[in-house]
Amino acid sequence: MEFITSNYAPVMFGGLIIFLLLGFPVAFSLGACGLLFGFLGIELGVFPSSVMAWLPQRLIGIMANDTLLAVPFFTLMGLIMERSGMAEDLLDTVGQVFGPLRGGLALAVVFVGALLAATTGVVAASVISMGLISLPIMLRYGYDRRLASGVIAASGTLAQIIPPSLVLILMADQLGRSVGEMYKGAFVPAFILVGLYVLWVVILAIFKPQSVPALPPEARIYREDNGSSGYASLAVVMGISTAASIFLAAHMADVHTWWTGTEVLDVPTDEKVVTAMCGGTFIAFVIASINRVLKLGMLSRLAERVTFVLIPPLLLIFLVLGTIFLGIATPTEGGAMGAMAALVMGFVRRRLDMPLLKQALGATTRLASFVMFIMIGATTFSLVFQAADGPKWVEHLLASLPGGQVGFLIVVNLMIFFLAFFLDYFELSFIVVPLLGPVADKMGIDLIWFGVLLAMNMQTSFMHPPFGFALFFLRSVAPDKPYIDRVTHKAIQPVTTMQIYKGAIPFVLIQLIMVSLLITFPSLVTGSLDKKVEVNMEAVGAQMMDALQDAESYGAPGNDPFASQPAPDAEQAPAPTDELAPPADGGYGSDDPAKALQDAMGSGSK
Repeated sequence: MEFITSNYAPVMFGGLIIFLLLGFPVAFSLGACGLLFGFLGIELGVFPSSVMAWLPQRLIGIMANDTLLAVPFFTLMGLIMERSGMAEDLLDTVGQVFGPLRGGLALAVVFVGALLAATTGVVAASVISMGLISLPIMLRYGYDRRLASGVIAASGTLAQIIPPSLVLILMADQLGRSVGEMYKGAFVPAFILVGLYVLWVVILAIFKPQSVPALPPEARIYREDNGSSGYASLAVVMGISTAASIFLAAHMADVHTWWTGTEVLDVPTDEKVVTAMCGGTFIAFVIASINRVLKLGMLSRLAERVTFVLIPPLLLIFLVLGTIFLGIATPTEGGAMGAMAALVMGFVRRRLDMPLLKQALGATTRLASFVMFIMIGATTFSLVFQAADGPKWVEHLLASLPGGQVGFLIVVNLMIFFLAFFLDYFELSFIVVPLLGPVADKMGIDLIWFGVLLAMNMQTSFMHPPFGFALFFLRSVAPDKPYIDRVTHKAIQPVTTMQIYKGAIPFVLIQLIMVSLLITFPSLVTGSLDKKVEVNMEAVGAQMMDALQDAESYGAPGNDPFASQPAPDAEQAPAPTDELAPPADGGYGSDDPAKALQDAMGSGSK
């Protein structure tokens, strides 16, 4: 019994692992473990009974947390966009744009996955949508099954790291940092990860062209009457939009100066990118709208299709992220605004009816309830774990690792990577991150960088076999039996589970490369953050002490600081008269304050 009381924190952590291995749901395992070891610790005298009295206040704090409201808002926004047919339109249009290139369909999946990630934020919705729409087309035209499966699963997991990501909201809450700052920190790494996916597809297109064939001419449906593809018109619109974006980004400080009325010399990079892209896409939308309304015929069918399909979701992304990055709205307000805009877009396009809205609301409620129950269980566990000095045990365990900060980061990321084989990002965020955050903070690690790094690592939990959820989602929609293609009328062989697993491995390695880049170059995250104002508290304290000493010396006899500085005309200055000089007794010649005041006023008027 003495061993248990002296090692209560590690015993409690081992008890949690046993609960999880028994197969109980994570939320109930956390809560049950916390309550069991809480009452046991009180009986053994490990901590006082008042510990359990703090629990109701902690649970009320969860329900009063405004930050977590962003989770159901962003979830609802994404589900409405997905159910209103946006994913299908995007994949069809972007596939037509990149189709003539080798690997074009795979590139389209990556770019659409990034767009869906920035609007839906839900991995399941992205993977299932792209699996249902893109996978049959890629199989129809001879894509390698492993690459097709891997690129769909990997692109769907981009919802983990591209803002507005749910895991970044949870990470900010657990680390005690701003969600907006977490979004800013993840902005550049998310774009780099998309670029690495594109680079891998391009490498395959160069060295293994047979695995990523181009779309045949008969499959390209957006053609002009004269047979041309319409790319020239699309290039002109994109050129005008890009030029407008670059011009706006170059003069962003001037725009801020005009808007605020005060001179602004520097604007953060993320604000420049989001605002400039918003302005450029808006100009492209105006050009296409004027062309359609006035029937000018300046744009090709492909250019019009791309503009009217891509611009609305892009404007929604920039509306949400732009207001958050510019400080106009909080993430919760941005999520509410995005959900309302998605509702409006769905009804305007006549793609959203009451049954679909009920489905989206039901799925949002289930996910929000899932998050809430896990938070309740995690709060119960962490309260008892902290009372048993668990954070000190974790700190002593990790702070003694060789290599300082780098050694700590390597060990932590390896631990997260292997735990992700069995736990998803919700469970990792609520179980592991609260234990690691204080240790990282004491070691001088920027918690925004730390949170983005862990979020990038947790993304692999959806990808690596055998328990990757993205692989399960894709398996549920991939063909498991031979079938006849409805377009080519040819027999298509099924996609096996092993092909899905093998296709995911290169993208898991790419994600690990991205984790290594973040550890090596922290500026990829911290460079996008607002510059902190450094305050030297020791210097401030020294200045305050000097001021106090000066004040004390000023009141001391013979230490008048102005005594050594005579007036410029001191020799001609008249001596004070007896009328203005105060009486020798220091008063005004009377014990009555009212009469003394009257005498003083009377003497001043003579």
